[in-house]
Amino acid sequence: MAKLENEIQYNATMQRIEELLKVVDNNTLPNDKNYIELTLLSNLAADYEDEHFPVKKPSLIELIRLRMFEMKISQCALAKLLGISSSRISEILSGKAEPTLKQARVISSKLNISPDIVLGV
Repeated sequence: MAKLENEIQYNATMQRIEELLKVVDNNTLPNDKNYIELTLLSNLAADYEDEHFPVKKPSLIELIRLRMFEMKISQCALAKLLGISSSRISEILSGKAEPTLKQARVISSKLNISPDIVLGV
């Protein structure tokens, strides 16, 4: 089997992986048949998941809101922290505007968000 073709195969593979995880541990030798089977099935499952359940990069808005939640701060407090007007923060969080390069640097630095995400790269 080179590829999992459907959800039934995927579910059966996941069930077998669960069974194998009970007998394979960090001390299992790489040439053990269970270790080999676990590795092959894990790779098949990962490929299926990449194709059918892709994980997209979070948006800047999602990450800013997450940081606000983690820091327990309001939109007004965020504006003060970043030195950006409340109305501009509102525009950014509603998707009506993109941060300027200067604002992007501040957002990246103060909220610890990757510059790639802030710049949309």
